[in-house]
Amino acid sequence: MVIYLSGSLRTQSVPELGKALRADGYDVFDDWHAAGPRADDEWQRYEMHRGRNMRDALRGYAAMHVFKYDLHHLDRSDVGVALGPIGKSTFGEMVYLKRVRLKPVYMLLDSDPERWDNMLPLGVSDIFYSVEDLRNALRRS
Repeated sequence: MVIYLSGSLRTQSVPELGKALRADGYDVFDDWHAAGPRADDEWQRYEMHRGRNMRDALRGYAAMHVFKYDLHHLDRSDVGVALGPIGKSTFGEMVYLKRVRLKPVYMLLDSDPERWDNMLPLGVSDIFYSVEDLRNALRRS
């Protein structure tokens, strides 16, 4: 089973969760995390320095390369796991997996976030508060 592990570039526990899931025998895609916690900020800074707005920057080679790279791995995945808290990019990926690719998507949280979001079911099949509960759900998928 191929798992697309998503979350924030600033969440340092992404590699640890990926390692734990690989130990369970899954093929886990979390390579995007290697870009580092400031990758998106630096991309934006660079594009703004060039005088580009977001629309133009998203049409550039760097953005298109990252988009196609992530989309390739989303398309080959059997299940999505979002390590919370999540942002707009992760939510978009999860909606794509659940609604377009019709794959189960699970979210792992340490605890309830300060602000709840009633639109999470659009991209999330279930929410778990422990790695063990997530692992049990993955075994059933």
